Amino acid sequence: MSRVGNKPIPVPPKVHVAVDGNSVTVKGPKGELSRSVDQNMSISLQNDVLTVSRATDSRDHRSLHGFTRSVLANMIEGVDKGFRKNLELHGVGYRAQKSGDGLSIQVGFSHPVEITPPPGISFVTEAANQISVVGIDRELVGKVAAQIRAVRPPDPYLGKGIRYAGEQIRRKAGKAGKLGRKK
Repeated sequence: MSRVGNKPIPVPPKVHVAVDGNSVTVKGPKGELSRSVDQNMSISLQNDVLTVSRATDSRDHRSLHGFTRSVLANMIEGVDKGFRKNLELHGVGYRAQKSGDGLSIQVGFSHPVEITPPPGISFVTEAANQISVVGIDRELVGKVAAQIRAVRPPDPYLGKGIRYAGEQIRRKAGKAGKLGRKK
């Protein structure tokens, strides 16, 4: 029994959902998203409540049930409120600034790294060392944030690099034999 898949999805008043067979289109104040779902999942919209049900109780259908419900709930939340992923730059001289629609990051390389956003994604820089990836598609926001983080992942020895806001980095000790050794 899928606990996630059986939960109904309430549709806010500003959001319009259109179900056509196995394709779902969601329109809201922030934009429009459409997605095709598996043909074994049936989606019904009644009284501004979206429900997902599966055809059989096979293992594949059970795994798709909760996933499909989560994807549809994220689409509705995205066009209504949007998604934001915050990143922090830690290190001396590490900074980011907007250049047009794109982003220019200086993270210790001999050149700044230029990142251009895909359609539907925008960057916000609150401070020189903080970046926000904003968009309506949760999957795309997470993917772009992961690509930015991969430019300079956090170093476990020094803690420098690009990390998600609030991410804890497991620090490693440096060389142990250097401090307490007699000569």
